[in-house]
Amino acid sequence: MKFAQDSQDDGYFITSYDENSVSINGKPFQTSLIISSRRLEEDWSLNAIEHLSDTHIESILLFKPELIIIGTGKKLLFPAVETYSRAIRHGIGIDFMDTGAACRTYNILMSENRNVVAGLIL
Repeated sequence: MKFAQDSQDDGYFITSYDENSVSINGKPFQTSLIISSRRLEEDWSLNAIEHLSDTHIESILLFKPELIIIGTGKKLLFPAVETYSRAIRHGIGIDFMDTGAACRTYNILMSENRNVVAGLIL
């Protein structure tokens, strides 16, 4: 799916996605990544939600988010609460959705100037 956008000078936006890739400000990526409005980690070492660990959550927490979105791949899958409880203990909201929905939700929240970070599994 492609998105239209007025300006890409205001941070990192997801400009398109499909089952195997996501484009950020027009540049395609085929590996899992972490995105926020001002920072992009291009190689998030997670290829399946079943492998989510404290280390992966810690990578996202370094972005200092108020809200975390995890795109779980083609299907919505929920990991064990223990793997992301640290975020909850810090009062940070965390939501899981398929990666397409995560892309759309990230763009909406980002355009509202929310401090959102998305971890997208590809």
